[in-house]
Amino acid sequence: MRKGSGARILWFGFVAVLVAGIVIGYSINSLFGRVKNFSENLPTVENTYRESSHSEKLHYDVVQNVYDARHTAITKAVAKASPGVVGINVTAIEEYTDPFFRFFEDDPFFRYFFGDRFRYRVPVRSLGSGFIISPDGYIVTNDHVVGNAKEIVVTLSTGEKYKARLVGRDPVSDIAVLKIDAKENLPYLTLGNSDDVIIGEWAIAMGNPFGLFELGNKPTVTVGVISAVKMNLHSVDGRIYRDMIQTDAAINSGNSGGPLLNALGEVIGINTVIYTPNQGNVGVGFAIPINRAKSIINELIKKGKVERDFKVGMKVQTLDENLARYFNLPKAEGVIVTDVAPGSPSQRAGFKEGDLIVEVNGEPIKDEQSLIEIVKTAKVGDVLNFKVLRDGKVVVLKLKLEKS
Repeated sequence: MRKGSGARILWFGFVAVLVAGIVIGYSINSLFGRVKNFSENLPTVENTYRESSHSEKLHYDVVQNVYDARHTAITKAVAKASPGVVGINVTAIEEYTDPFFRFFEDDPFFRYFFGDRFRYRVPVRSLGSGFIISPDGYIVTNDHVVGNAKEIVVTLSTGEKYKARLVGRDPVSDIAVLKIDAKENLPYLTLGNSDDVIIGEWAIAMGNPFGLFELGNKPTVTVGVISAVKMNLHSVDGRIYRDMIQTDAAINSGNSGGPLLNALGEVIGINTVIYTPNQGNVGVGFAIPINRAKSIINELIKKGKVERDFKVGMKVQTLDENLARYFNLPKAEGVIVTDVAPGSPSQRAGFKEGDLIVEVNGEPIKDEQSLIEIVKTAKVGDVLNFKVLRDGKVVVLKLKLEKS
């Protein structure tokens, strides 16, 4: 080897290593750059939507709009309330008399020989609706659904069936409370504020019409609006329906006792009465306002009944045209007090014979029947505010209803 050849070899080796390092470094840097660029451009949902064509974007928007349109306040309210609505099946015992022997049932001679053998006790089955108001199984329904029941079976939205105990009933208000001994933490409905109801707002009726609850263990849903409020209906079998909510949400046989809801899924009424001139739904149904029912429900849970055995101690007469002219009244509306019993609550309240009662608790009194219904729906201990005309002047009297 010639002198200096070793040095040249070392020099060329050093240059080769340096060039190789530069090439490798550039390649690695380029690779990492491509990886970073790839990761930053992965097809995320946002990137996909951003990089989609106009037609694809339009499709996404349509799907989202349809989804939003389908999931409305109504569907959300129904989903919220459905688990707390129940179907109710009732077995009652009713007594029948053979029509032919009705002519003789009061005849002592006939009864001596035949007794009651022509009277029949027959089990009668009916159905209705209700809704759970507490996680431990208290249920609200109508008294006319369960009032004469021998057996009550409640079906939950899970399909589970429970025998229910009648906690209490109030025929006057047509409200009853049941109790089932089921699992803890049952789904229950929120009681709303029926004083805040707006005419024309959405109304949702849920329940068990015609026993359809049993087919899928789900309440049937009908939707309408609040048609009117503070509707006073005629009394039926001693049940007094005043201050009712009217709705055109379809209410049919079997819906009685079910909830009437607002768009928030809150109970604003108890579906109770339907107007069926043609034996079918015509869009006129009525519900008991839940604010009126709350105190009754609480009293039924605590005492099993509502104390209405009170005394008043006055007699009244509907104002006719002649009396209206005598008292110089513009129209014949109101009642006149004809008698006040000595020592009675009415006397202590300050009533006198000849007083004209024109208003009670802010509600105008048109006749004797309207006054009787207002008083009958009150409870022992309630104080009624009377507006009375006496000698041409307005007098306000407070009558406390005392237990008989």
